[in-house]
Amino acid sequence: MRGPRETDAPASAYPGGYDAGNGHRTGLPEGRRPVEVLNPANPLWGSNGIAFGPDGRLYVAEFLGGRISALDLAGGGLDVVVPADGPVRSPDDLAFGADGSMYIADLVPGRVWRRGPGGEYTLVCEGMENPNGITCIGDRLFVNEMKMDGRLLELFPDGGEPVVLAEGLALGNAMQRGPDGCLYYPHMVTGQIWRLSPDGGVPEMVADRVDRPVAVRFDRGGVLHVLSLGPEGIVTRIDLHGTGSRTRITSGVVGLDNAAFDTENRMFVSSYASGGITEMSPDGRTRTIVPRGFDGPYGITIDLGGTVYAADHYRVAGPSAPLPVLPGPPAPGSGHGEARGSEEGDVTSHLLAPFVHGIVADGELLHLTSQFGDVRTLDPGTGSLRTRVSGLRRPLGVAVGRDGSLVVAEAGGGRVLSVAADDTVTVLAEGLGCPTDVALDAAGRVYVSDERAGAVFRIEPDATTAVVTEGLAAPQGLTVQGDTLYTVETGRRGLRGISLTTGASWTEAEDLPVGTAPRTAASPTDAESELFSHGLPGLAPGFAGIAAAPDGSLVVSGNAEGTVLRLTPSGPR
Repeated sequence: MRGPRETDAPASAYPGGYDAGNGHRTGLPEGRRPVEVLNPANPLWGSNGIAFGPDGRLYVAEFLGGRISALDLAGGGLDVVVPADGPVRSPDDLAFGADGSMYIADLVPGRVWRRGPGGEYTLVCEGMENPNGITCIGDRLFVNEMKMDGRLLELFPDGGEPVVLAEGLALGNAMQRGPDGCLYYPHMVTGQIWRLSPDGGVPEMVADRVDRPVAVRFDRGGVLHVLSLGPEGIVTRIDLHGTGSRTRITSGVVGLDNAAFDTENRMFVSSYASGGITEMSPDGRTRTIVPRGFDGPYGITIDLGGTVYAADHYRVAGPSAPLPVLPGPPAPGSGHGEARGSEEGDVTSHLLAPFVHGIVADGELLHLTSQFGDVRTLDPGTGSLRTRVSGLRRPLGVAVGRDGSLVVAEAGGGRVLSVAADDTVTVLAEGLGCPTDVALDAAGRVYVSDERAGAVFRIEPDATTAVVTEGLAAPQGLTVQGDTLYTVETGRRGLRGISLTTGASWTEAEDLPVGTAPRTAASPTDAESELFSHGLPGLAPGFAGIAAAPDGSLVVSGNAEGTVLRLTPSGPR
């Protein structure tokens, strides 16, 4: 801890022997690759709904982590109060009732929970569709749905059927009682703010043309603050009950989600895109309270200038410092090894890109896969994003062929696909269990890791597959460096090296922070069913990617603690 109201990331969020303080793994076994941690572990797995509890702590819902933490602003302590292995699956927002009970909107299962002052859990309601915004007025409880044609309902924790107060919400989200006693809530799609009496009636629009509103919050003086979900960190202040004036500040906090005001009227904000808690001044200046970091990371790649890019579920991001580059002039468009984008301490946001999981650098371009079933091509220089293919079932790893085509692992469809320059799709292999990542060797041969089969296969010209190695425990990330193929074996938390000449395999690193954390992993069937929730992406299984760097090192997604790892060569084997 650095002092009152300011915290550092914990040394590790994962029991894998890592020390984020000095950036190196402790207790390295002989013959293994040295491991460097390029950024501190993320203390919050995304930060969504936030609210002050009756004990004065700031409670934070971690949607991706499946848990709720409490922050002591005075002392700096951060404690998990709703663990990831409990009944709550995907907490997106929370509120406190008059008796101190915590109410939780559990989005993907469609449930609302009550956690009593003694820590006991009661199911208040189920069968809702994407319950999100939640607030209490005394002992009354209100929830809205984040979906097109969503509803706003009053729920009754002590029994009774929910009462629908409004319908037709265009993606509802964080809401609050205003000074006039009405409920205020956003329509995220239309850029509007609406209000409604808690006793029902006809909803009234009170503000239009607001930038991508994700949350409405009133400060202690009754001024409305509307948070934008965009990359600029915009907050619009509207003095609805005074002069009616409107002012807008830009904070630079990427992907704002929610806000809370303490008794001194200080404003604290959360970020769905990078976690953390930030204090925001009225003029837009910010101060980090809990550092932001990675939501994953998932797939990972390195451009020729040494910049590391990670697909991080809500964005393309990377460690702020580039890797060393080999001697010689930098490649055109490589950034000369300089990170670009919005600086967030140890992590840089390059682009908000919804639900990206796979990524590969290709000269001046980046190719991305998304949980929504898309394959897209990004030009980081211009920010242009072109959709190449859509409608796939959970595409993950992506690689570039010698002819410029893209090779994609379609995990949910059991296939490996080729996407030509004209976006024509060809099936290279099918009938696989869960193809997770793909890589090509110098001869252009395609390799695929199959997480479910516990094997790595080579795809033959006749579309059959040949076993390269088997008996692996949930292999995911895959890359080729020279004559060696490397795969991240998440089931054993290690890195395997495989000779493409002899077929021999060995352990390159172990006790890596890879796998699923902190939320308990679902069964494969449940994981597929949770990918989407009433037209929107739901929860996503983890994906630990790997990429080879020009200097001979490897970078790995430490997705069980929110870090990027650099594994340097260990010398001749």
